[in-house]
Amino acid sequence: MKFSESLKKNSYFQNVYKNGKSYSNRFFVMYVLENSLEKNRIGISVSKKVGNSVIRHHITRLVREAYRLQEEEFNSGLDIVVIARVSAKHVSYHETARAIRYLGNLHHILKNDTKS
Repeated sequence: MKFSESLKKNSYFQNVYKNGKSYSNRFFVMYVLENSLEKNRIGISVSKKVGNSVIRHHITRLVREAYRLQEEEFNSGLDIVVIARVSAKHVSYHETARAIRYLGNLHHILKNDTKS
């Protein structure tokens, strides 16, 4: 992720939950809040309800990779938190990439802002 960094502190996550706007689909919920930085910060949350640690880390890697490959299409200066739902347990990479792009479209944070 050359344009982004990870959102790590709990207080940052709580700020995005409290002040950000959210949209969701079958697999994920995405919260977005503008920050005062030139780059995006992305946080990924996968609950124990979704599965064991292997499944949770697999979903985290899928989301991070899907975002990394599409990050040039996202506007800068955003805090983004992606929360995995239980239905994301068996999600494929292509479904993940489509879902992340779809949620970015709903938030109007894509640079070209077109439908996919």
